Amino acid sequence: MSRRRLLGVIGSVVGATGVAMFIPAVTALIYQEYGDALQITLAGVVTIGCGALAWRYGRREGAMQLTAREGFVIVGMSWIAMTFFGTLPYIFTGEILDLTDAFFETAAGYTTTGASIVPDPGELPKGILLWRALTQWMGGMGIIVLSVAILPLLGVGGVELARAESPGPTPDRLTPRFRETAKRLWLVYIVFTIVEALLLWAGDMTLFEAIAHAFTTMSTGGFGTDVGSMDAFSAYAQWVVIVFMLLAGTSFALHFRALTKPRDYLRNAEFRLYGGIVLVASLVSIVGTWAEEIGDVIRDSVFTITSLVTTTGYATANFGAWPAALQIMVFGLMFVGGMAGSTSGSMKTYRLGVLYQASKTDLRQVIHPRGVFPVRLGNNVVPDAIIKSVQSFFLLYMFIFMTGTLAFGVITGIAGADFDLLTSASAVASSFGNVGPGLSAVGPSSNYVAVPDLGKWLLSFLMIVGRLEIFPVVLLFTRELWRR
Repeated sequence: MSRRRLLGVIGSVVGATGVAMFIPAVTALIYQEYGDALQITLAGVVTIGCGALAWRYGRREGAMQLTAREGFVIVGMSWIAMTFFGTLPYIFTGEILDLTDAFFETAAGYTTTGASIVPDPGELPKGILLWRALTQWMGGMGIIVLSVAILPLLGVGGVELARAESPGPTPDRLTPRFRETAKRLWLVYIVFTIVEALLLWAGDMTLFEAIAHAFTTMSTGGFGTDVGSMDAFSAYAQWVVIVFMLLAGTSFALHFRALTKPRDYLRNAEFRLYGGIVLVASLVSIVGTWAEEIGDVIRDSVFTITSLVTTTGYATANFGAWPAALQIMVFGLMFVGGMAGSTSGSMKTYRLGVLYQASKTDLRQVIHPRGVFPVRLGNNVVPDAIIKSVQSFFLLYMFIFMTGTLAFGVITGIAGADFDLLTSASAVASSFGNVGPGLSAVGPSSNYVAVPDLGKWLLSFLMIVGRLEIFPVVLLFTRELWRR
């Protein structure tokens, strides 16, 4: 493994992060926030400079094909590096001076988690608000995939980066060349973002609010511009966001195919499972929160369930005040996620479907020991290698969740924070699954500002691990990965 070449590619990603900072800098100028515009520009220049130095150092190795091992290292280290540099606009403008808080906010942005330490986003300047939204939009589809689509530097090794970063079991190719696939996925992503922004602008949102919410909806991120999240806007805006959250939680490769064959949606077994989970959970929520104002109950229930399943993190209702039985369902939905190949976090419905079908097959095998029963998801037979991979992922996911909950409980206990088990477990599940709000002290009516510093670092690390599907970050700590 060439460390110089890895540093060069990571430098290009950091440089791209710096270039993106000029967008909120221009926004700050438009809204006459001249001091912030200058500081955000300075943050961009520093980031580009550091990225350029790393790229120039690694450039000496020349363009070569990346191996799978190098792909995992690049993705893991790139996300950590760009998160650190992503803190600079917050620190330079003085909006979040503490490095721990700035890193937490940036990690929640890039990983599309949506957890926040900002008491009232409405008090932030427009440049910083757009930077928060932009980090989620870039992290949604993946800045590495964007680099694969645009930067020739990555060459044919780009598929290894996508395999390491894709939010699902495997990257779904639409064309033989992955760079062309990445361009088509980003095209769908951009078109959906523009359409949603226009629809929101047609309602009660300003153009700025519409763009910011389109960024954070399509990325399933959930950063808002108001302390009330989506409850601050009209029923029309909420229904628009519901539709686009559902679209964002659907495989973007499926969207592209469905442009010419709309029936592909219903023919896709994972899409039917995804839609079924949202529908059933919404009905349970409606029954459980039944009240006189049926319109509000239906909208709030559908919005909340869609937000949870797609791991968007928006809120129109305080589900932390729902009956205990519904809170158990809410906690369980933090482990679901949207379809593989979507911008959602958590475990993904594909894996859950495979686990369920594999369990049914194992039960049949016990009754009929000599029978041969292939595992199917829809009409497709799931290869044994995929089943084994899904089972390993599930075990590792649950192990990290339980270990993280224990560690978070110990950390907050030593720091004197009075957090109950529900707070600890939901904070870890929500951060690891890139959901955003948890329950109890970190519920939708609160935020993560009261979490001790060490707890914030732990949750930030879990956000990155969860967004990258565990392996690219965990592998960084294995001896075998770094051996020549």
